Amino acid sequence: MSEFRIHHDVNELISLLRLHGTEGAEHYIDLLQKNRTPYVTTSVSAHSAKVKIAEFSRTPEDFLKKYEELKSKNTRNLDPLVYLLSKLTEDKETLLYLQQNAKDKAEQLASSSMAGSSLPIPPNTSKISMQELEELRKQLGSVTTSVTSGPQPVEVLRKVLREKLNKKNAGQPVPVFPAWVYERPALIGDFLPLSNPGTDVTVPIGSLPLPSQEATIVEDLLYVLIGVDGRYITAQPLVGRQNRSFLVDPNLDMSVKELVNRILPVAGSYSMVTRFIEEKSSFEYGQVNHALAAAMRTLVKEYMILITQLEHLQRQGLLSLQKLWFYIQPTLRTMEVLASLAISLDKGECLGGATLSLLHDRTFGYTGDSQAQELCLYLTKAASAPYFEILERWIYRGIINDPYSEFMVEEHELKKEKIQEDYNDKYWDKRYTIVQQQIPSFLQKVADKILSTGKYLNVVRECGHDVTCPDAREIIYTLKERAYVEQIEKVYSYASKVLLDFLMEEKELVARLRSIKHYFLMDQGDFFVHFMDLTEEELKKSVDDIIPTRLEALLELALRMSTANTDPFKDDLKIELMPHDLITQLLRVLAIETRQEKALINADPTELSLSGLEAFSFDYIVKWPLSLIINRKALTRYQMLFRHMFYCKHVERLLCNVWISNKAAKQFSLHSAKWFAGAFTLRQRMLNFVQNIQYYMMFEVMEPTWHILEKNLKSASNIDDVLSHHNNFLDNCLKDCMLTNPELLKIFSKLMSVCVMFTNCLQRFTQSMQVQTEMERLTLEHGTMMGPPTQSEKTEEAMKKKLTSKYLAEHVDAFQSSSGFESTINNFDSNFSTHLLDLLDKLSMYSTNDCEHSMINIIYRLDFNGFYTERLKQLSAERNQKVTPQAALLRPPVATQ
Repeated sequence: MSEFRIHHDVNELISLLRLHGTEGAEHYIDLLQKNRTPYVTTSVSAHSAKVKIAEFSRTPEDFLKKYEELKSKNTRNLDPLVYLLSKLTEDKETLLYLQQNAKDKAEQLASSSMAGSSLPIPPNTSKISMQELEELRKQLGSVTTSVTSGPQPVEVLRKVLREKLNKKNAGQPVPVFPAWVYERPALIGDFLPLSNPGTDVTVPIGSLPLPSQEATIVEDLLYVLIGVDGRYITAQPLVGRQNRSFLVDPNLDMSVKELVNRILPVAGSYSMVTRFIEEKSSFEYGQVNHALAAAMRTLVKEYMILITQLEHLQRQGLLSLQKLWFYIQPTLRTMEVLASLAISLDKGECLGGATLSLLHDRTFGYTGDSQAQELCLYLTKAASAPYFEILERWIYRGIINDPYSEFMVEEHELKKEKIQEDYNDKYWDKRYTIVQQQIPSFLQKVADKILSTGKYLNVVRECGHDVTCPDAREIIYTLKERAYVEQIEKVYSYASKVLLDFLMEEKELVARLRSIKHYFLMDQGDFFVHFMDLTEEELKKSVDDIIPTRLEALLELALRMSTANTDPFKDDLKIELMPHDLITQLLRVLAIETRQEKALINADPTELSLSGLEAFSFDYIVKWPLSLIINRKALTRYQMLFRHMFYCKHVERLLCNVWISNKAAKQFSLHSAKWFAGAFTLRQRMLNFVQNIQYYMMFEVMEPTWHILEKNLKSASNIDDVLSHHNNFLDNCLKDCMLTNPELLKIFSKLMSVCVMFTNCLQRFTQSMQVQTEMERLTLEHGTMMGPPTQSEKTEEAMKKKLTSKYLAEHVDAFQSSSGFESTINNFDSNFSTHLLDLLDKLSMYSTNDCEHSMINIIYRLDFNGFYTERLKQLSAERNQKVTPQAALLRPPVATQ
């Protein structure tokens, strides 16, 4: 997980839990990374966790009932969730906090609902009478009844599914059966009302002798077993989707009735299976359920053939009740298994991959029951056929043809051109995504490879290349998962190699990255010297006054005059003037997908007018498919690194220019030179700081990290590895260059500002001293080869002297009004030292908390001779003294006798 992603998630969690402590996100990030361990669920751990929560719960029956309900629906990640909850029950501190947080949220929700509710709730200041309480209970009861209604009717559910699918496939509406299919219930054959096999008057069965009762009831049972009411056995009306129950004539002999009650569950199972087949045969339920219904219909036909044969025996008088019970024994288990599957699929509202998961789990669950396992295996093979057809098109060609939203991979309408426009656009991650509930449990281990395989081939196809997998073969469901797992791994390896070779060889990815490094990470020294010399005057202007086309022309000139002219991709480099400074850009990036994002986006770009140097950055044109790797997110990070280093280079040039102009101090008197001694020392300290920071960023962060990236790219086996290595490279550079920590960056920016103000101050003073020296040289005691000065020359010289004196007064007075130049230099020295010590102190703290942090190298560079060590020790001691009294205040008082 990247540094930015961790920041987003931790900040969002802190905001949701309303943590207002002194610890920031960095503290929790370190804890998460150090204590993160994988969780492997087992039936034993899940059972013990369930028991522990039940013991902890105030209503264990409700918890166990809900658990079993979710388990029957084949809910994903249920056991890991229960395990996590069981661990929370052991942490008393976390429990207390969560209870208080829930209480606070409930109070806020109650107050907001009272403010916007139309229910006549009395104010808090008055007590509710019993009558008012009863009225309120009735109103709430009516609302609850309307919201928590029972299961939706089949027609409503079918309509909802149809609308959902039509919305997704706007140009290809879902086919619909004609209305008469649903309006004629006789087509279903499931106990039609008023159905009666005979029209004669029913004789009370109790008045018949026992052999006649048995013969009559056998005839009734044969009708009931095919979904038709008998004369003495009738089906009860259904309520919702419950099992079918039957009413047997109470006058029937008890011995016969006992055997009848054993046979009737077959009729109930037949009724359930018939309704399931008719419902799932609709197009709205998808191809998997349709195939399953077709397989079930085949089994039901075999069942009907058996009943027909039994009817033939019954007409010949060869079928007794005992024989009927004997003949339906094989069918009894079959119908029971089919009905059980139908009930579970209905409860879970399973579609597509969820249906296959349930069938697969049942197949394994029937280990030891060969008949039930073979039956489930047959159904799973039949139902998985259309799913595997979609899978084959995806992993062999990179095409999704899923009109009923059953496949584990979902396609989203995204434009690949947007990758170069929006920082947070996640084309590679969001164009095709995994739908967890549609992953069959037998494909769970290879779900990521299935997703990646299709994505790789899809990219190559979109570039106009035809892809034909040489290892393509039909995938068939089997209990031996390794068979199709090996096939998927073969195809995955092929797709990875195809796309990787395409990007590395044909699109020259490494050469592109190296080109970007030349410009954004400033490793082309002569180019930047030329470019900064050419654009120095232009970039000093306000960003509103800069002409971008002029900068583009100067960039082109610098590229042609330097070694960058040999770069084949130099024409893709562009100029961009950013609307905000580096710190604001960092905060906007860190705020993505958090609650602060909207506020930062809608805020003004900056309160201060930016100079060209503060707003300047490069941009780079990248085309598909390289934009998958070098996307806007990556380019934004490159820009942040470039702006950081470019401004450091600018400050270094300013300090070097001051050194050049300060050589004029040698011409001044000894007293004036002493004034400059402190300024020279401070300038050297500043220059040492800036140069060491630049050296650290370029040669201790970027170059080693770049060599690691190049090494990793050579060993990468797929494009996801390339993405991961590239993102890690940028994340490490940003982190070690202090660009993921706003606090450090703000201190660093203050140091840079002090350096810039110091150079401006010293340049003005040097100019004023040069003017003063020039004025002393102006005298009227000089002549020319033509003789003594004329009156006009004297007048002109006097005017020059007057203007020079005025200019000197304007500049020198500015220093003397603030206790002179020496006092000003001392102020700069004090500010610089304070900010530098603050930076070193913070770096020391962050480096101590994270042992792998390389920023401690900055301390070794800047404090190479221990100059700042004593000051840092003093700061640490003062901080510890502040913490100790607070800890004493938080310590509970000791009880006294």
